[in-house]
Amino acid sequence: MAVKLRAERRDDLTKSHTNQLRKKGFIPSVVYGNDKEAITVAVENIELLKTLRDEGRNAVITLDIEQGESVEVMLHEYQMDPLRDEVIHADFYVVDMSQEMDVTVSIQLEGEPAGVREGGILQQPLYELQVRATPANIPDQITINVADLEIGDAISVSDLDKAEGYEVTEAPDTTIVTITAPQAEEALEPSEDGEFVEPELVDQKGDTEETE
Repeated sequence: MAVKLRAERRDDLTKSHTNQLRKKGFIPSVVYGNDKEAITVAVENIELLKTLRDEGRNAVITLDIEQGESVEVMLHEYQMDPLRDEVIHADFYVVDMSQEMDVTVSIQLEGEPAGVREGGILQQPLYELQVRATPANIPDQITINVADLEIGDAISVSDLDKAEGYEVTEAPDTTIVTITAPQAEEALEPSEDGEFVEPELVDQKGDTEETE
């Protein structure tokens, strides 16, 4: 079920009014998509951040706009103030609940790999997956159990169980996680003065001939 978020219409688009909204704790926003005429609104900063924290980045939101209008949306983009670390603008995309869409879903690893307990190193080249689904079937995250992985094992997209409700669209041979062997350090040999030096390379062809 979509979570609700209240929005106020924003007809005054002057910079001074926009700054006043931000000072009052509102985020200037735009609602658009699916052939719907764009609407400028403002949502409460705290309520939006709470919704994203509780429901996730791909949450379907019922945006209740003034005058009894409501629309199903997803947060498409947002802009941050790098100095204050605050959201200063948000774009909401109107979704069709019956139409599939492509989104990015984060990967959550579960368990401690057996190979790591034996000294191996866990490497995760991929932290997100591209997924195709209707809005209601978009997962909050995709959890992968890695507890049984030994040194040398890996999990690719093709190894994932087929899920109901959504399709992973990444290339099947894309590696998600692997357990590599620890790199053994080559022992250093002490020189005559006590300092450690790297071992000399052995000439596979034998001793070097002296030139005249």
